[in-house]
Amino acid sequence: MQHIHVAVAVITAPDGKILLTRRARNKHQGGLWEFPGGKCEAGESVNTALQREIREELAIDISASEPLIRIPYQYPDLHVVLDVFRVTAFDGEPRGAEGQPMQWVTPEQLDHIPLPAANRPIVRAIQLPDRYLITPDNDNADLLYSGVMLAAKQGIHLIQLRAPTLPEKDYWRLADRLLQELPDTAQLLLKGTPEQLALHPRAGWHLTGTQLEQLAGRQHPLPENRLLAASCHSTQQLELAAALGCDFATLSPIQPTLSHPDSPALGWPAAKALALEAQLPVYFLGGMASTDIAQARDNGAQGIAAIRSLWPSQ
Repeated sequence: MQHIHVAVAVITAPDGKILLTRRARNKHQGGLWEFPGGKCEAGESVNTALQREIREELAIDISASEPLIRIPYQYPDLHVVLDVFRVTAFDGEPRGAEGQPMQWVTPEQLDHIPLPAANRPIVRAIQLPDRYLITPDNDNADLLYSGVMLAAKQGIHLIQLRAPTLPEKDYWRLADRLLQELPDTAQLLLKGTPEQLALHPRAGWHLTGTQLEQLAGRQHPLPENRLLAASCHSTQQLELAAALGCDFATLSPIQPTLSHPDSPALGWPAAKALALEAQLPVYFLGGMASTDIAQARDNGAQGIAAIRSLWPSQ
């Protein structure tokens, strides 16, 4: 089986639109739209390959880029590793230097464009923020409501409503209230059973590790327009999350935490190794704060997930 290493560019315009090109019909996955880039040559670094491929394909020179996600992916006839970079500045005007069609699209439009299967995690990495708030354990629904609304107002766009000590009836009443009143920029994920989630079609679902293992080998349990996430602590669970079609996962604990002082922490090197082999965006969880976002991203993560450090002061 052929193995290839590919450098990929997510070229982003000042208005947030993303550049796509169409693959030639005679190539693997031909006719589909894709993020531009190409194979690394023998002995060539991924950064050098990125610069060369984009110059050859689009006649521009990259002047600012940062790692976005790394994806190992197995097609039936091909194993690929995609090193994906977000390109935010370049010299020149992009054009199809090899005659390939191009289009600029919004991040939301990416969900409706035919892309190679290995590109799905790239789309999610583009669309997801770098912070994931998990609500603190609190049995006061009003305090949870005001905290979530304030967090959304302060720019937190991805929120998990986790309240294990809140009575179940109050939890779902609070979930309904938040789903009605949160701004469209905020995405709410809930905990619960498939039957409960079916009654809340606007919400995403965050699976526990146990639920993830129970769903192993089954089809994606939610419609495509709803986010699905999972709590992971190992390579095996990250593989299960990717196979199920989860949009992202949390990986924990990265560092010791007050809530789980006896749980062995992964540490940064192990977390990086796991994130770089995951086939979906990963948030580092456990002892994380906003000041750790840059380090998390440097270690292969989408960003950080946190409770205390992201919960707003009220």
